Amino acid sequence: MPAGTRAKVVAPTVVKYCLYARKSTESEERQVLSIDSQIKEMLQLAEREGLEVVAMKRESHSAKETGQRPVFNEIVEELRGGKFNGILTWAPDRISRNAGDLGKIVDLMDSGKLEEIRTYSQSFRNNPNEKFLLMILGSQAKLENDNRGINVKRGLRTRVEMGLWPGVAPLGYLNQKLMDKKCQIIPDPDRAHVVKKMFEKVAYEKWSGRKVDQWLRFELNFKSQGNKHVALGNIFRTLQNPIYYGTFEYPRGSGNWYQGKHEPIVTKELFEKVQQQLKRDNIQRQSHEFIFTKLMTCGLCGSGISAEEKYKQLKNGTVAKYIYYGCGRSKDRMCKNQYLREEELTDQLLKIMDKIDFNQTGVQMKFEEELKRQNRFQKGVLGIQNPNKKHEDIDLKSYAKYILKDGTNEEKRELMGCFKSQITVTKGIVEIG
Repeated sequence: MPAGTRAKVVAPTVVKYCLYARKSTESEERQVLSIDSQIKEMLQLAEREGLEVVAMKRESHSAKETGQRPVFNEIVEELRGGKFNGILTWAPDRISRNAGDLGKIVDLMDSGKLEEIRTYSQSFRNNPNEKFLLMILGSQAKLENDNRGINVKRGLRTRVEMGLWPGVAPLGYLNQKLMDKKCQIIPDPDRAHVVKKMFEKVAYEKWSGRKVDQWLRFELNFKSQGNKHVALGNIFRTLQNPIYYGTFEYPRGSGNWYQGKHEPIVTKELFEKVQQQLKRDNIQRQSHEFIFTKLMTCGLCGSGISAEEKYKQLKNGTVAKYIYYGCGRSKDRMCKNQYLREEELTDQLLKIMDKIDFNQTGVQMKFEEELKRQNRFQKGVLGIQNPNKKHEDIDLKSYAKYILKDGTNEEKRELMGCFKSQITVTKGIVEIG
């Protein structure tokens, strides 16, 4: 350095910190400080050492998966934007337990956007040694996660091989809490007999899943251990779960079956009868689709309109079949909307045809396809080269009414599907929006 010159003094970068507290979701770390405790300890550290905290972030998401923490992602973006240039957190594994997020942090250090990570007992700045140590600690946390996953899977395999149910007890059972019988399930004294009745109602009285649902809700006011009504989907899952006669598959769909040590609620014979009945019900539903279902909604509660068949013995000895449409009650089990006979529903739809602007529907295209098909038939089969009726001579409303009165069920459904406006049924009155 030439005589008489002074060395240029570079002022240290002022570090502004974001305090980041994350609650662990891993079972092995339940004794780690809570979020509030982490914040309290780190604020005391900041006060003792004169650290400037300009932001505070809380998060409860697991750090095992890359990019799955919205608050952490927000911190990364704010570091890139220069809102702060330091992170204050309880320990390095609060920031990351996976390679992807750890890589983002190191990249921010390399680019100068992140000056320091300060923990309760360490600090990591932008120099090779401290970044290397940070990466080692982050990799160690990932190794612990990976090993924990392997250990959990091994433990679950051991449990199922012993005949123990590997999770939360299904409806009708309770997880045993006694230490000498831990990991076993036992019949729930308040609910097991009801679950058995569910199987018996379906097997011997031919009840449908929806009828079981109504019986549980309105006659028994039956609720799960969590004090909630059992959803219809859960009723079907219960009726199809072989755990109730003693066996179970784990993992589901793997083909690996185990004999449970728990007490069965039903016999295998009863379970198989239920499966046969459910299969028959499913085949009947698939083979017979009512004309107007899934095309209209209830005007009172917004549920879909469903249908059911009713049979009546006539005086002459024959049996008459009637189809009634009504609210499916998927959104309101207590909906009071009344039922409507299919014949009356069709009559009301015929009257509505006069109010519809067919230029705003898909009926025009369907009609043109039908006209082309008819012309091909007349020319190819009947030998008529110039059919009398032209496109302009036929009224689309007349065509729609013809389909509703004399078309096949499939044609009627296709026609109804052409209308863009919503069709509702309210207290026996059909309306189009």
